[in-house]
Amino acid sequence: MDKQPLLERYYSRLIALERRAPLTAETYRFEIRRFLDWLEGEKLPLETAGISDVTRYLAHRRCVDGIDSRSVAKAISALRSFFRFLDDGGYTGSAALVSLLQIPRRTDRLPEVHRKEDVDRLFSLIDTGTTLGIRNRALYELIYSAGLRISELVSLNRNDLFLSENLARVTGKGSKERLVIYGAEAAAWLKRYLEESRPALLGGKNIRALFISRNGKRLSRKGIWKNYAALAIQGGLSTKLHTLRHTFATELLEGGADLRSVQELLGHAEITTTQIYTHIDQGRLRDSHRKYLPNLKGWKNEL
Repeated sequence: MDKQPLLERYYSRLIALERRAPLTAETYRFEIRRFLDWLEGEKLPLETAGISDVTRYLAHRRCVDGIDSRSVAKAISALRSFFRFLDDGGYTGSAALVSLLQIPRRTDRLPEVHRKEDVDRLFSLIDTGTTLGIRNRALYELIYSAGLRISELVSLNRNDLFLSENLARVTGKGSKERLVIYGAEAAAWLKRYLEESRPALLGGKNIRALFISRNGKRLSRKGIWKNYAALAIQGGLSTKLHTLRHTFATELLEGGADLRSVQELLGHAEITTTQIYTHIDQGRLRDSHRKYLPNLKGWKNEL
């Protein structure tokens, strides 16, 4: 069975029939490509693949690739969808059994956050004497200042930016639009990027995208991740780009913002998702208490 045409038909089904968001459809397609590659490596034909093969694959992903429970849950969701697609096309009859796979419970692991001085130090390492350096500084400042997801950043167009109001129109999960506010530092770098770097990167092309690659195209998530990973290594930090969003939310709550406002700014559908940041705030308070007042007791029940 030819893998690429199958993946394209599956992707089309995700978009047209299952009404998945483009980012979700791309994530599922990427996971299924991994599964098909694994089947090839094991010399197992897709036509006879069943629940035992799927569970072995998931064990491989967890034990060899080291993915966490959240990633396992995404893989299971993708596999359930893919086997429904296969059954409907007459390829296999395993969808019913694959659908019985249990989604692992999410762990309440606290997201990593940075101190503001660490973020400032990291950004100061960017070489803003270059066209790409100015672009990178502008986009990282915007992620940090507005708490954006990387998918939201790369989908921004030039007309989504309202410079005079320090506002950006963002399309989040479920294609929901919201307005976000960004600060003076991000505004200054965005202005410099728009005046100096973006015209140079465009090279006379007419492109709607706000952030442009060195090839004059819309900047990809992969490109941004790669640049940030290199920057983090240079700065001696073990960090992911999404940590900037976590740090943004935590700083808002520490500064006195109410939970509902932070929910709106982050674009969370449920306030329970935002509540995780209140635990981070309490954790920091507990750590400070233990560090600076190690011999005092109290606050245990409250924290």
